[in-house]
Amino acid sequence: MRLVVLFVVLAVAMTMTFAFGMQKALAGGWRDVVRPLVADYVDRLAGDLGSPPDVARAQALVQGLPLSIRIEGPTVQWDSHPQRRHPDWRRNGDERDQDGYWWLLTRSTADGHRIHFGLGDAGWQRSPRFIGWVTLVALLLLTALAYAYVRRMLRPLQDIRAGAVRFGQGDFSRPITPRRDDELGDLAGQVNQMASGLHGMLDAKRALLLAISHELRSPLTRARLNAELVADTADNRVPREALLRDLSEMRDLVTDLLESERLTSGHAALQREGMDLNALVTDVITVQFAGRGVRAELAPGLPVLPLDGMRIKLLLRNLIDNALRHGGHSGQATPAPLITTMVDGQGVSLTVRDFGPGVAPEHLPKLADAFYRVDAARQRSTGGVGLGLHLCRLVAQAHGGGMEIRNAQPGLEVEVKLPLQ
Repeated sequence: MRLVVLFVVLAVAMTMTFAFGMQKALAGGWRDVVRPLVADYVDRLAGDLGSPPDVARAQALVQGLPLSIRIEGPTVQWDSHPQRRHPDWRRNGDERDQDGYWWLLTRSTADGHRIHFGLGDAGWQRSPRFIGWVTLVALLLLTALAYAYVRRMLRPLQDIRAGAVRFGQGDFSRPITPRRDDELGDLAGQVNQMASGLHGMLDAKRALLLAISHELRSPLTRARLNAELVADTADNRVPREALLRDLSEMRDLVTDLLESERLTSGHAALQREGMDLNALVTDVITVQFAGRGVRAELAPGLPVLPLDGMRIKLLLRNLIDNALRHGGHSGQATPAPLITTMVDGQGVSLTVRDFGPGVAPEHLPKLADAFYRVDAARQRSTGGVGLGLHLCRLVAQAHGGGMEIRNAQPGLEVEVKLPLQ
């Protein structure tokens, strides 16, 4: 639309410039040639009418020529077109029209009569208005046709934009379809090549990550088994417990990596069945966080949702563990984490809030990214490896929902929305 408006403005500006230039170019011809001829012709017409003006001669002139004549004076008052509204030549008492050319069509006789000449009722007088409307309609039609053509010409840009959005969301299944063999078609092909290269790099990265994770599982299991077989004596108890803890963290990391890769396939990775979200929340708090002071305010009468119970428990476990790590728990001055559920017209919301210091606003959009940590030093005492919230977002998206992270003042609040179907 802006492009079409630009074309219209450009056309109007060019037309006005051309008209102004032609007016200036023809002004000399009008002043030196046409105006004296018109003045001489009007003088001859007024002389032909006589003094005082002869109405019969005036009628003959009107019938023979496309003229209108109005006579004003002490003895003759006559108008060839009484139904027409004549211009007031003496505006504000000044006997000059706005262009200063009133005398070209007005003559005064010696006996005090004033004769006004004008154009008669020729058909062309009515045609300018009709022609003007037709011209306006034609211009609007041309503008509409130009808009349709420009929109059709730029339609590949819409396809490229939609393709860029799909590629940005990780959907490389549908390439951009080139519509024409021109510059925009070449651009669509280049974007497809870029997306294909990015897709290949992402697939290679995921394949490498999966291969490493699978290869690490077996030696980690053997190392943990060997560590547990070491005799539990006073001399090696502390090193043995530290080794077992490190091996457990490495095992959890490999498990989370594998789970995140499975969830990238979305709905295909889920094993859904009708479940009560409140029951899942209660089960996770009772079994895995007993005695940690986690509070729950669950809305009664939640509808049964098609959920993957194992993945929803993984989501709850990560959210609660994150809230306990960064917020308060029983035995501290800050309140314990709070879990709430509620239902609205679009689905069910699950919210986990802690009452800790919160997070700086610039970190909020990146908290759910893989391996992102607020602590740049990545100390183990300040958090995990940065996969917990990432897995939670993948679980929510695989269920067709979403996750939002925001500061609650005090603390951090994570809201997961799950659709009804």
